[in-house]
Amino acid sequence: MELSRKNRSLLSVILNLLALSFSVTAFFTSYWCEGTHKVVKPPCLSAVKKKNCQVLSLNSTTTSSDVTDVNGTMDQNVVHYNWETGDDKYAFKYFHTGFWFSCEKHQGEESCRSFIELSPESEKGVLWLSVISEFLYIILLSLGFLLMCLELFTSSNFIDGLKINAFAAVITVLSGLLGMVAHMMYMTVFQVTVNLGPKDWRPQTWYYGWSFGLAWLSFTLCMSASVLTLNTYTKTILEFKYRRRIFEKNVRECNPFLDSEMVRFLWEKYIFSVSGSLEDPQNWHKGFGSPFFVDIGSITDLPGAAKSEERNIEVEDDGEQC
Repeated sequence: MELSRKNRSLLSVILNLLALSFSVTAFFTSYWCEGTHKVVKPPCLSAVKKKNCQVLSLNSTTTSSDVTDVNGTMDQNVVHYNWETGDDKYAFKYFHTGFWFSCEKHQGEESCRSFIELSPESEKGVLWLSVISEFLYIILLSLGFLLMCLELFTSSNFIDGLKINAFAAVITVLSGLLGMVAHMMYMTVFQVTVNLGPKDWRPQTWYYGWSFGLAWLSFTLCMSASVLTLNTYTKTILEFKYRRRIFEKNVRECNPFLDSEMVRFLWEKYIFSVSGSLEDPQNWHKGFGSPFFVDIGSITDLPGAAKSEERNIEVEDDGEQC
């Protein structure tokens, strides 16, 4: 079942609103990428080290109890030995990162660092460019949403609403392209940071997080809203062109002496009379049998010599009557 123009506009507004909500959520959260960091455990803190850890000085063999001071702190002039091998000496910290922060969780505690500071110097410009593109994506998406709402709820003139509809479609398409570029630039910076970033940050394993999924879902909804809005505009314009061709043909058959200026004037009057039928797609290309009357003698703003004429022109879209 085909949707009416108003229902398609309402669906576009809903899709645009969802895209805007998802994009804002993704941009300000730090779950674009998640994974684990591999870091060396502190001395004598693991389960293995607590059993087998001994502290030996440089000159003699002593136990850890012999090299502690009165306060219970470890002497800095001793060497720590342990028997751990393989992954026993490493701890794996969960991390998640986004445009703004990279956070690590370990033993119930979370510490965050600025992702902009973690990225290599050569990539900071690209990262800032992706941040600006994301801001523009959200701004243009908001503007497209406002235009769609304006066309749907406040525009009383059908032709003006059609123009707003087209402008909203163009704005939404541009915002979607900016969002796509911003997402791709950020992921490029992240992958470079994985290889060239600080050694204490480089992840052992990583995967895409839910913020990344929300960002691309927002892009998909944004493009769907723009295509649906542009489709509404295109179908209406094609319908107008079809009706104008039929209208001019019938007017010429009824009165071959009318000049082009008069035909254009009658079309402008006619287009406002049939614009309401375009709201329902069931009326498109059918139901053209209802006549439309133009009382030329009663119209005071006719061009040229037509003002002095008093005649009735009855136009039917199927061309059967004049």
